[in-house]
Amino acid sequence: MRLLLHWLLSAVTLLLVAHFVPGFHVAGLVAALIAVLVIGLVNATLGLILKLLTFPLTIFSFGIFLLVINAAMLMVASRFVSGFHVDGFVPAFIGAVLIFVLNMVWRWLLKPVRQRD
Repeated sequence: MRLLLHWLLSAVTLLLVAHFVPGFHVAGLVAALIAVLVIGLVNATLGLILKLLTFPLTIFSFGIFLLVINAAMLMVASRFVSGFHVDGFVPAFIGAVLIFVLNMVWRWLLKPVRQRD
């Protein structure tokens, strides 16, 4: 259940980013759901390899370079999903930043409450 909720919230996040970032286009909820799956697959394969190869640069930039990699992964994913398109690197970078921030907000809101014994 939690996985489905995370998938749906990620799609909503993509739709919100498309609404606020010029050059970031999502055709609808179905395209967003498919795009989230493709983004996850691209991040799990190509993104992992790039993150390992650029680890020293990531350390040197205090983690900021991860946003560059995430922007590149958004651009790669947009090549595979019809209805999801990113016009260039700048919209992809801004989109990566907003996706990161919105995902942090979703995690904070959905954090399970721990009970004290």
